[in-house]
This record gives sequence, C-alpha cells and structure tokens, in this order.
Amino acid sequence: MKLAKIIGSALVALSLSMPAFAQQAAPGQPDQVDQLAEMVGLSDAQQTEIRGIIDEMQGEIGELRQNAQSLQQALQAEIKADYSEAAIRDNAEKLGDVTGEIAALSALMQAKVDAVFTQDQRDELDRQMQEMQRQMQQQQQMMQPGQ
Repeated sequence: MKLAKIIGSALVALSLSMPAFAQQAAPGQPDQVDQLAEMVGLSDAQQTEIRGIIDEMQGEIGELRQNAQSLQQALQAEIKADYSEAAIRDNAEKLGDVTGEIAALSALMQAKVDAVFTQDQRDELDRQMQEMQRQMQQQQQMMQPGQ
C-alpha cells in the first residue's frame, strides 16, 4: 500500500500538469475522440459512447485533481524551518490516497473506452501507437549529439 502511495505521489506531478483526455480542442481542430475515430474508424455510435464515458468520469477526476493540487500546495507550504512532520506526513498520505484514486479512475475510464473498440480497432490502435513510438525513438536518436 505504501508503494502505491509513493507511486501515486510521483504520478500527481504528471497528472496535474497533463490535460484531460477529453479536453476540448481549439475551434476547427479535432478533439481526441475525433482523432481516435480517424485513427481506427470509430462509428458514430462508438464515438457517442466514448464521449459519454469520458463525460461521466472526467468530472470526478477533475475534482480529485483540484483536491490533489490543494494538498500539494499544503505540502509545499510545510517546507519551512519550523516544519511540522505530522502535517507533512498527513498531507502526503492524503495526497497519495487522492492520486491513487485518480490513477484508478483513469485506468477504469481507459478500460471502459477500450471495451467500446472492436478487436480490429484495438489492433489498429496498437499498431499505430507502436509506429508513433518508433518514430519518437528515431527522432530522439537523431537529436543526440555525437551520433
């Protein structure tokens, strides 16, 4: 359980700075559901179902992220000469609990979205993700000095 809290605390920095999965795109730009639809050929019904899943879960995740930000600020405020170890530990434990819940809800949301895909769509998404990963690795290699 403590390991989960440590990992959760590390994830909070990432999750607090990352945009929400269903974040609205700029006007004229496709959102992430539109991008998924283009990548794997989602039907209109699948898109509607995925948007419903995201809408349902994003509110709760958003509230938890705000809570995590407040806890992170409280934790940072305790970093001072006359610190309170009890307050630091209490805020850190609460932050771990909240980030663990964010991670759980995010994984549940992803699993629910994945369940909407057909096997062919999952395979195509995996293929495209692997290709993007390969391209990113190539770009990183090209940018390394002395190569």
